[in-house]
Amino acid sequence: MFGIVRPCSHRLGERLKTQWMAHLCGLCLALRGDHGQFARVVTNYDGLLISVLTEAQAGLATGGRRTAGPCPLRGMRTASVAQGEGARLAAAVSLVLASAKVHDHVADGDGLLARRPVAVAARRVARGWGKAGERSGAAVGFDTAVLVDAVDRQVGIEALAGPGTSLLTVTEPTETATAAAFAHTAVLAGRPGNAAPLAEAGRLFGRLAHLLDAVEDQAADAASGAWNPLTATRTPLTEARRLADDALHGIRLALEDVEFDDGKLAHLLLAHELGRSVDRAFGTQPCGHAHAAEGAFGPPTGPYAPQGPADPNAPGNPYGNPFGGEPPRPDKRGFWAGCAVALGLCCTCKACCADEFEGPWSRKKREGWCIDGCNCDGCDCCCDGCDCCECCGCCDCSC
Repeated sequence: MFGIVRPCSHRLGERLKTQWMAHLCGLCLALRGDHGQFARVVTNYDGLLISVLTEAQAGLATGGRRTAGPCPLRGMRTASVAQGEGARLAAAVSLVLASAKVHDHVADGDGLLARRPVAVAARRVARGWGKAGERSGAAVGFDTAVLVDAVDRQVGIEALAGPGTSLLTVTEPTETATAAAFAHTAVLAGRPGNAAPLAEAGRLFGRLAHLLDAVEDQAADAASGAWNPLTATRTPLTEARRLADDALHGIRLALEDVEFDDGKLAHLLLAHELGRSVDRAFGTQPCGHAHAAEGAFGPPTGPYAPQGPADPNAPGNPYGNPFGGEPPRPDKRGFWAGCAVALGLCCTCKACCADEFEGPWSRKKREGWCIDGCNCDGCDCCCDGCDCCECCGCCDCSC
């Protein structure tokens, strides 16, 4: 699983957690139903936002739910899952973006993809996903050409980018692609008036996704010699954080102009969990619940992590390494090795039922998808009528 919006089950609450899982499983089953079992590996957290937004505007009357049979990812339990055009659009977008991700790994020569026979096979798989996404998009009236064009332009922009190039020039293709996908949810839901604010929210979400990916990968890219937009444009992390915070604020403002039938889950994911994704990428803590963030995600890491001596008891160094030196950083897996691990996680139900598991590609610790508990105590809500607003005063969006 990949994506930047990874909500904690404790903060979701039982009702919103059930909704979120319905969209996650709905996306997975839409991929399987239209494109076969292997296509399920492109299921991702961000793709299901398309399904969430469609249902939030149209309500359960459009598409609705169906009962899915037992699945290893749910511990062999049945479940009510989302279906309809929103799930199919999410599947189409996920396929096209996964195709682009594979092409990017091939271009960078990551892992086994540095070997020509493996790279050739990966390109073939990526082309198949791209064509499948095009067919699925056409079935729901969405022209995926805008996504393909964005991927093609991205390659050219990265080739020309250098010191002094605006970081927003590099993120523009991603912004354009996500804006189109978000806006089309208004078409599917029969709410054309929502298209403009959703396009703005999608554009800024694409900017954030690109920025956070660059921040999280910068150290690994430097070690492997891979291209990174922050390094190539010599953009300092302080500027990247400013752009991320501005994008997050813009998304919240755009959502205020969207008419939802039931927008609680969409609001929680895009107005709150997205902010936590920014804090997680930059290694900072959201205000008010420092102990909660520490329990859920571990000590802060990255460029904003506390620096100091190795002694964990030394003043100002609460996260020091008791063994001295820098903590070891696991290497990322290549595409095919990650696919093999992802398959193992699915078949053993570990991704679903374990308290935490290692990400198949990133090797970062992830929370099990279906666990009932988590470590983020103290996330109680104090805002009547809003399931996701917190008491710490750090949210500037209205309930």
